[in-house]
Amino acid sequence: MRAIALGALLVFNLAAAADASPPDPQPIQSDTFAPLDVFKLEWADRPQLSPDGKRVVYQRMRFDVMKDRKRSQLWLVDAEGRGQRALISDSSDQRNAEWSPDGKRIAYIATSEGKAQIHVLWLDSGASSAITHLTEGPGSLSWSPDGRWIAFTQRVPAQDPPFAKLPPAPKGAEWAEPAKLIDRLTYRIDGGGYVDPGYAHVFVVSADGGAAREVTTGKHDFAGPIAWARDGKSVYVSANLNDDWEHQPLESELYRVDVDNGALTKLTDRKGPDRNPVISPDGRTLGYLGFDDKGHPYQAVHLYALDLTSGKSHAVTADTDVSVEEPVWDGNGALYFSYDERGVTKIGHVGLGGGKVETVADDLGGTQIGRPYTGGAMSGAAGRVAYTRDALTHTADVGIVARGSKPRSLTDLSSNLLDHKTLGKVEEINVKSSADGRSVQAWVVYPPRFDPKKSYPLMLEIHGGPFAAYGPHFAPETQLYAAQGYVVVYANPRGSTSYGTEFANLIENAYPSQDYDDLMSVVDSVIARGSIDTSNLFVTGGSGGGVLTAWIVGHTDRFRAAVVAKPVINWYSFVLTSDFYQLFTKYWFPGVPWENAEHYMKRSPIAYVGNVKTPTMMITGDADHRTPSGEAEQFYQALKLRGIDTAMLRIPGASHEINTRPSNMLDQVLYTIGWFEKHRAGAEKK
Repeated sequence: MRAIALGALLVFNLAAAADASPPDPQPIQSDTFAPLDVFKLEWADRPQLSPDGKRVVYQRMRFDVMKDRKRSQLWLVDAEGRGQRALISDSSDQRNAEWSPDGKRIAYIATSEGKAQIHVLWLDSGASSAITHLTEGPGSLSWSPDGRWIAFTQRVPAQDPPFAKLPPAPKGAEWAEPAKLIDRLTYRIDGGGYVDPGYAHVFVVSADGGAAREVTTGKHDFAGPIAWARDGKSVYVSANLNDDWEHQPLESELYRVDVDNGALTKLTDRKGPDRNPVISPDGRTLGYLGFDDKGHPYQAVHLYALDLTSGKSHAVTADTDVSVEEPVWDGNGALYFSYDERGVTKIGHVGLGGGKVETVADDLGGTQIGRPYTGGAMSGAAGRVAYTRDALTHTADVGIVARGSKPRSLTDLSSNLLDHKTLGKVEEINVKSSADGRSVQAWVVYPPRFDPKKSYPLMLEIHGGPFAAYGPHFAPETQLYAAQGYVVVYANPRGSTSYGTEFANLIENAYPSQDYDDLMSVVDSVIARGSIDTSNLFVTGGSGGGVLTAWIVGHTDRFRAAVVAKPVINWYSFVLTSDFYQLFTKYWFPGVPWENAEHYMKRSPIAYVGNVKTPTMMITGDADHRTPSGEAEQFYQALKLRGIDTAMLRIPGASHEINTRPSNMLDQVLYTIGWFEKHRAGAEKK
């Protein structure tokens, strides 16, 4: 279909091969966003403010067209946007930078001799060196207050002896690879494959290098981020030390860990997660995130403050209905944090007494390269916040803001490309759902040089999750669709986050259900605005959006063609083959499938495959452990048995995050366009 579709396999009935290859998409004008432009994008991620708030080190991201993968390099810029430079000249990927307390050194993670190691850069000389020689990758770097030590997490292989052992093979014999015994509840992770048994533990290494020492032990995981006590004698981490921890996917408590002897002190005790500890500048208060677990599929995360003297804790954001992430102290006894509201990620500020949340910035985001999801990264120091600053027409730049000041951009990474492109205009609309009159927020992306007097095909693009949100963010995928002449509409139906707990949990034990009505109401509203060719309506979505796309074609014939990406087709099989099955069976359904088979099947798109008349293509990654390929295969084979026009695009080596490799993103986008063009009313048939 196109030369750039690297490595994709289009699976189809060989007898129909001549008809299954979709025609080429329409030629793209030179000044619109084109597929190869994806490789020219650069964006900022994970900005880290220096302790004095005067400099920012950040990850400068790009896609490597020759290696077909994401690359990360550390860059430095001052708080006025001057003196921008790369920190390290070598070609290795650099990430997870952390400033030393005196601001004279930066610790980071990079590959050295084939393994991820902790490195330190001395800013006065520009010299850098690996300070570890680890066999497993480190994470969650954290400097001690005196700058002498760096704490981190690392996986420690389990030492469980096998209960069976083959006799030794004869000399020169060629036996099969050794069998792998699996006995863990979580034995494979999407993006990581089958995992060898092991546990994440806290280690400490000298900032000058040397042997790393394991601080925590046992058959439990300890999770970062790690916060040091101000006296440097202990660290604060999150862990679930219960005997049945594997069956408690959300449960965790905060612990103080003595760095000399590993002694543990439990600081919180409730049903629900307690995580992300951040120590106040005076060392007296520990901020952290969590919620009281009531078993709902969506539960808002709140900000808490623990008085380390009294041991008493209270919810700082108890009076709000927002979900909080990335807490940082402002230096004056209050905290900054990020939260989503109506499809937009914002930076909030609140005092320890709680009350009204002050919005400091409303343009955090831009790191979800692909589709227009919310999210971003931030850090704080000296009363300021450095963050990834989002824009509808640009990828993320480094921004900086403080209370009472306006946000400023310190970088300009994409204007030289995108300011010279005619992008599709993005417009917000709000629609009343036919289900119950609730307001549903949506956005329309118009083709470049849109002419309202003409008629355009419409594409409904549905987000995944389902507990996630789209918003007014730059997204290569929607811009590529618009550049092909489609009016693209995306929405946040019920179940989406950023509209409060009640709205998200409307799909509790009812997914899919009236979210279908929300989406159809959005389509109807866009059609009513005019300029839509109603004979050419198309629908696609990935993950949770794939679920809804498959549900839609089982409930209506209004769409000319559909593309179902990485879906759940059969909830019964999904929860028994997905990587996080202990979470899905416990929080997404009223019980396990063999005791609730009717409920599982009622919500499964496979139950309605007999109604499907819409030509439907499936897309799946061969290494997807979140929604395994067997889900897409069930729908594909059922449609084949029924004689419905279908095809299946398999992405070799791809996990659930198909766009980890940029060519895979283009496979998904361009094959989607090709499938729609093949079935477009009035299109020439090849």
